Amino acid sequence: MDYPGHTIQLQAFDITSVKAIQQQLNIKGCGPLKINGDYDLDTSHAVMLFQTRFNDVNGTPLDADGVVGPITWAALFGTKNIQSITKAPNILLSTVLDVARSQIGVVEFPSGSNEGPGVSKYQDAVNIAHGQRWSLAFVYWCFSQACTKLEVNNPVFKTGDVIQGWLKAKGKLLTNHDAKVNTSLVLPGQVFFISTGGGHGHAGLVERNESGLLTTIEGNICVDSSDGAIGVFRRKGRYIDTINTGFIQFE
Repeated sequence: MDYPGHTIQLQAFDITSVKAIQQQLNIKGCGPLKINGDYDLDTSHAVMLFQTRFNDVNGTPLDADGVVGPITWAALFGTKNIQSITKAPNILLSTVLDVARSQIGVVEFPSGSNEGPGVSKYQDAVNIAHGQRWSLAFVYWCFSQACTKLEVNNPVFKTGDVIQGWLKAKGKLLTNHDAKVNTSLVLPGQVFFISTGGGHGHAGLVERNESGLLTTIEGNICVDSSDGAIGVFRRKGRYIDTINTGFIQFE
């Protein structure tokens, strides 16, 4: 059964999905439960037991919170029941993703310096000094290139400051809470924002959404600790839960 696109928890009204969960919990040895579509305390406790015993699809222990979101759903029913959203909602975001893909593999030199001939163009695009963090600068540059190609104005606020970029955004905002409740609202081409504390943050682009398991394209990250290279890379398996600020969809 496919993930319904929203979290399921105590007093949920999605009878069909709850029945499927109850049946699967019994199969997994976490019952016995009545297959009645009522997400009651017994069902919640059985979900917590399942989450305690089983890992997610990436082999990481599940959070035992009694809530069936996309991660627990995938563990219960298998990855074949995860719906993929791969198409951007408009031509601008589709073009932005094409630009971002063309930059995968651009790295800092030396690594960890926030500098290098490959990344300086991102910093120059938002008028920040070489040596400053550049994740949002990369996003802005991708939009700038796409907008030039499409002959439209860049809708992204011109800054390298992630928190300022979120606060001054003119696009359609999707909060962390709303994204977790309805994961289908997270679409390719949206910009995600993470607050890392102290007025700092990190940003990147959503490329693919598989019921809350995101594939992203990000700058200023390291995906392979063995070589330590920091640059623009595709990151697979980022959970919506890790996006603690939200998403913005630009038109």
